[in-house]
Amino acid sequence: MIQFKARTWFFLGFLSCFTMLAVGAYFQFVEQLEPCPLCISQRIAILLTGITFLMAALHNPAQKGIQRYAILGAIFAIAGSAISARHIWLQNLPPEEVPECSPGLSYIFENFPLNETLKLMLSGTGECADVLWTLFGLSIPGWTFIAFLGLATLSLYQLINKVQ
Repeated sequence: MIQFKARTWFFLGFLSCFTMLAVGAYFQFVEQLEPCPLCISQRIAILLTGITFLMAALHNPAQKGIQRYAILGAIFAIAGSAISARHIWLQNLPPEEVPECSPGLSYIFENFPLNETLKLMLSGTGECADVLWTLFGLSIPGWTFIAFLGLATLSLYQLINKVQ
């Protein structure tokens, strides 16, 4: 593997997260693909992972701090991969097993209690089963799942990275 300081790896991880969020914004605002609750949840996981990486890169801590940032970044990335896996599962359900669609996200945020909103955002609804875009046979959640696994690997690599 290429040898970089942990600070460089964390900054590259942050740039990856920033790029993922920019691509999500492109799909939403340019391509007019409205994000579903699971898409929003994945974006939050990307944001938390990216913030962790940016803080680690700016802080440039000693080995104990690197380990803490690496574990935190991996936790957020693994949580994001779990959300992506749920999204992929929903997209592959037979049509008769897909849950029913929910009202729009703005309506949910305004009219549902927080615990119901979080449940909908993490479990997904009928619109989460729609495949709106693919590349090489993988949907957006499929690519996001792969990216989360890469981010978790990059983060956990810092636990053994000895380049100071």
